[in-house]
Amino acid sequence: MKRILAVVISAAVTVLGLVGCASESVLSAAPHPPSAPAVTPKTMQAFHSESELTTFLRELAATQRRATRMSTALYSDAAPANAPKSVGVAGLARAEAKDESITNVQHAGVDEGGIVKVHGNYLVVLRRGRLFTVSIEDGDLRPVSSADAFGPEIDPRSTWYDELLISKDTVAVIGYSYERGGTEVGLFHLDDTGKLTYRSTYQLRSNDYYSSRNYASRLIGSKLIFYAPQYLNPAADDPFQAFPAVRKWHKGAGPGEFRRIVAAAQVYKPEDMLNPSYGTALHTVTVCDLASADFDCKATSVIGPWGRVFYVSPHAVYIWVTSWNYWEKGAAAKSMLYRMPLDGSAPGALKVSGSPVDQFSFLESDDGYLNVMVRSESAGDGMWGAETARGSIALMRMPLGSFSDGSAAVPTSSYMRLPAPRGYAFENRFVGKYLLYGAGSGWGYPQKKEHSQLYAVRWANGDLNVVAMEHGTDRIEAMGSDAVVVGTDGRDLHFTAVRLGDVPEAVDDYVEKGASQGELRSHGFFYKADAQDSGMLGLPISVPLRAGYRHLFETSAAIMFLKNDALHFEEMGELGAEPKAAKDDGCRASCVDWYGNSQPLFLRGRIIALLGYEMVEGALEKGRIYETRRVNYGSSLTVSRR
Repeated sequence: MKRILAVVISAAVTVLGLVGCASESVLSAAPHPPSAPAVTPKTMQAFHSESELTTFLRELAATQRRATRMSTALYSDAAPANAPKSVGVAGLARAEAKDESITNVQHAGVDEGGIVKVHGNYLVVLRRGRLFTVSIEDGDLRPVSSADAFGPEIDPRSTWYDELLISKDTVAVIGYSYERGGTEVGLFHLDDTGKLTYRSTYQLRSNDYYSSRNYASRLIGSKLIFYAPQYLNPAADDPFQAFPAVRKWHKGAGPGEFRRIVAAAQVYKPEDMLNPSYGTALHTVTVCDLASADFDCKATSVIGPWGRVFYVSPHAVYIWVTSWNYWEKGAAAKSMLYRMPLDGSAPGALKVSGSPVDQFSFLESDDGYLNVMVRSESAGDGMWGAETARGSIALMRMPLGSFSDGSAAVPTSSYMRLPAPRGYAFENRFVGKYLLYGAGSGWGYPQKKEHSQLYAVRWANGDLNVVAMEHGTDRIEAMGSDAVVVGTDGRDLHFTAVRLGDVPEAVDDYVEKGASQGELRSHGFFYKADAQDSGMLGLPISVPLRAGYRHLFETSAAIMFLKNDALHFEEMGELGAEPKAAKDDGCRASCVDWYGNSQPLFLRGRIIALLGYEMVEGALEKGRIYETRRVNYGSSLTVSRR
C-alpha cells in the first residue's frame, strides 16, 4: 500500500539521500526560445468503435509479450488526459469566487483540494477521516458540527480521505480506497447553521492518484475535475473490466454495479505511440457537476505508460507522460505531452523531451505559450517521484497552437539549457516573469547549506540570473509580484525576500533560530497582501533539525507570522500549539497526515492558526501578534475501537 508503513517513508528518504548531484543527459540546448506561434494543424483522434479499441488492445498485448521475452527491465512514467467534448467550463476560472480564498493555489479561480475551506460563515476542516465545521460568524470561533468523512455503511479501513472541496452547499471529500479499489467521492450537505449531513458516496474505478506534492482534484465553478490512472492488462480476457467506471455506493454493492464512463469514443491515443512494451495505463480526467442531483460525471482517457505529471491551468488540463526503453541501444526517455482544453474542444498532443518535476514546473502564460521546466531524469510526480528528479535541466517554451495529433515534436530550438543546482531536493516555481529554482533538504534531515544559489530565468526571453542565498531552497512562493524563498542552513530557518525586477536580487533575510519548516505541502503557506508592496505571511514551523517527513506524523509546533514591508521582513510573532492537550481521537481512517495538518488562515481581517485539532486566533497590537482565544474543534470526538 502507498502510505501505510513507516518503513516506506524511511526507504523513500534513504533514496533521496543517495541521488546526489544532477547528472548531464538528453536535453538539447537552444540560445533562445522561438518567438513566432504556430498554427494548429490537427488534433488527436479517438477510437471509432469498441471493436477498433479491442483490436488495438490485442495488438498491444502481443507487443508486450514479445518485449517480455526480450528483456526483464521495467521502467515507465506517464500521464495524458483529455476532456469530454460535452463538458465546457471555459471562463469559470476567471469568475470571482463568492467566498474569500484561504488556499495557496497555483492559479486564481482554480481551487485545489485541501484540508480546510471556507464557506459563508463556516470553516470546514478534513482531519483524520472526519469532517468538522467551525462558525466564524460575527467574530465567532465555535465548533458546530462533525461527521465521518465516509458513509454510515462504509468500512473506512484501508481508505485515505485526502482532499476537501466545496461548491455552494455541497461538500465533496475525495479519497482512495485500497479495499474497494478506486477513487471515492463522498458528498455532504452543509446547511445555513453549519450542520453537515451525509448525502451519498460514489466510487470510481482507478489506481492510486497520490503525489507527495500535487493534489488530485480541482474545482472550477461547480465542476469537480480530478485525475486518476488506471493500469491496464491488455492481455486480460476482458480488458474493459479495468476501464474507468462509477457506481453509487450502498451496503452490499457489487462489482457488477460499476457503470463504465469511458467509451471508445472518449479514449485517445497519439498518432505515434510511446513504446508500449511495458506498463500501459489509461490516464483519465473526470469532470463531475456538483450542481447535478445525480452526480453527473463524464471522463476522457488517453493510453500511455504508467507515470505522470499533471497540471491544471484556467484553460486546460496538461498531462506529461514518459517511457524508458532500456533494451534499445542508447536507451533514453521518450515523452509525450497532452493538452485537454476546458472549453470542450478536441485534445492535442506533442512529442517532448525530459519530464517536469511537479505541477509547479508548468506555466500557461497569457502570451499564448506553454512554459515547462524539465529534467532529463525525472519520474513524474506519482507517489514520491517528484522528490527524486535529477539530471540536466531545460526550459521548454512553445506556442499553444503547436499541439496536434502527436506525430509532431517540439523542436530542439524550443529548449533552453539551464544550469543544475547542487543537491537532491529540487524546488521550482513560476513567479511573475520568472522561473525560479534551487535545491534544499526536502523530506530529509536539514542539510548544511550556508551558501547556495537560486536561479532566476526570465521565461519570455531566457535571460538567466543567479541569486546568492545563505540557505537551501525548500519552498518558493509568490509575494505579490516578488517572491519569498524559505530554506534551512542546517541549523536555522531562513526567509529570503527576492525582488524580481530587471535583475533579481535578495533584499532581506529573516532568520528564525533553531526552527524547521513544519509543513512541506504548498497549502501550508499563505501570503495575504494589504497593499501593492506589503502584506503578511504565515508558515508552520517545528523543532530544530526535524526531518521533513516528520510532518506526516507530528503537528507543527506553531505558525509564525512575518510582515512584509517593501521586501523587508518584520517578525510579528507566533501562535503555538499545545501538544499536551492532545488526546486519543480513536482514529479509524487517514491516520497519517499525507496532506498536512497545519495552516495559517487570513480571513475577513482575522488571523487564525490551524494546528492539528486546535484553532488559535490572534490579534495585532503595535505590530505584534498575541493569542486571543483557542478552541479544540475535535473535542467532541469519542474514542471508537470498531
